[in-house]
Amino acid sequence: MTHALLYSRAPVGIDAHEVRVETHLAPGLPAFTIVGMGDTAVRESRDRVRSALVNSGFDFPQRRITVSLAPADLPKDGGRFDLAIALGILVASGQLGTVATDRYEFIGELSLNGQLNPVSGMLPSSLACLAEDRSLIVAADNAEEASLPGTPTLAASQLARIAAHLTGQQPLEPHPCQPPSQQRNEGGCLSEIRGQQTAKRVLEIAAAGGHSLLLCGPPGAGKSMLASRLPGLMPPMRTRQALEVAAIHSLKQPRSSQQFYQRPYRAPHHTSSATALVGGGSYPRPGEISLAHHGILFLDELPEFDRKVLEVMREPLETGEVSIARAAQQLTFPARFQLIAAMNPCPCGYLGDPDKSCGYRCEKAKRYQGKLSGPLLDRIDLHLDVPAVNAKELLGDREGETSEQVASRVRLAWQRQWQRQQCLNRELRSDKLDPMLRPHRDWLAGVMNRLGLSARALHRSARVARTIADLAGSAEVERDHLREALSYRQNVQQG
Repeated sequence: MTHALLYSRAPVGIDAHEVRVETHLAPGLPAFTIVGMGDTAVRESRDRVRSALVNSGFDFPQRRITVSLAPADLPKDGGRFDLAIALGILVASGQLGTVATDRYEFIGELSLNGQLNPVSGMLPSSLACLAEDRSLIVAADNAEEASLPGTPTLAASQLARIAAHLTGQQPLEPHPCQPPSQQRNEGGCLSEIRGQQTAKRVLEIAAAGGHSLLLCGPPGAGKSMLASRLPGLMPPMRTRQALEVAAIHSLKQPRSSQQFYQRPYRAPHHTSSATALVGGGSYPRPGEISLAHHGILFLDELPEFDRKVLEVMREPLETGEVSIARAAQQLTFPARFQLIAAMNPCPCGYLGDPDKSCGYRCEKAKRYQGKLSGPLLDRIDLHLDVPAVNAKELLGDREGETSEQVASRVRLAWQRQWQRQQCLNRELRSDKLDPMLRPHRDWLAGVMNRLGLSARALHRSARVARTIADLAGSAEVERDHLREALSYRQNVQQG
């Protein structure tokens, strides 16, 4: 036999496309060629595979070796095809005898000594392999991530061990699938925050409807603490959602089984670039907004972010996805995240405080707040000024509800939303909002004119009002619900 066909996977976004690894040995001067639109790391497989075969006790054929990674027009990167290439050479040269490889898919990078190294993006490959009814063979360090119910994942740490399995000398046992943990997010309890009753109420509304939130207040008011408590108020993800999130994270840093159902909480630094936030690269990878899919994206010190960086979030906040176009390909990553942002009212943080303010009252504060564009602020559902906590509140007895008590109400609100419309209130379409607003049309017209609200802002407030009604157990949205929602639509504090 001078020809071999094995199967592998190339990640494309959060999908994994099948790659046919064909190996052909022909007479002639020794040569080793890899074709099929591979990047530098793929072309370097020649040296890794040659050394790995020799150091694993096999012969490297002194013939003309051609390896084709098909389809040829699919971009391929990394060392994930090393294992399939090495085994293809062994099969084509007859060193393994007659073996059946069509029932397997092979993914793994080889060290020079024949050791198998893990690669990123394993979960999408495992899901695709399951759909093709094949067994997946991976490096031992990838076994936990690749193991899914119904997926016979085989793992080994050495190339020679996989060769022994294919020849039947030492069969590999399927890696056991560990059931994911249902452990809740551990971000502290809401009762640990002193005072800030209004902010806690708004946080509950944000959790109950999945609404975006902007907190504005002086340093030490508890804005970051409030944001960190939000994951503990929200129900865990469903299995389908958890798989989506795990597939995205597998392209960067896989999540552990203890995190499987926990909603992601991402808090990038304000020096992050636009590429870090939305994703990108020659072979695009997800950014922070996609890593926060079905979870929370917390942006602290919001005006300190570069304005161009913030503007790239406008489309994902509306559509729930981000499209990245490159010369080689165009990919779409999911980005249905919940934005929670915090900011100071001015550079010193104490605007309006006669004792702590640095003295400027107007122009510098306006320039600071002006770093945030109107279209971006218009897409944030809830705006709230968070005052400083006084000494009596800070040093008094701990009071207020626990996160579990609030989470129980949030759970009921989520159940009402899913039973009524099969989505959260933040995703309600405009045609679903119009019947709810029609009874209050004349009153809302006056409110829009008085507050200068756009149509988008009104619809976002209507979604918040629907959430407030759900928390109250009301089937209809009353004027009091709308009035409370509109009270949270104020702009950030002006100087």
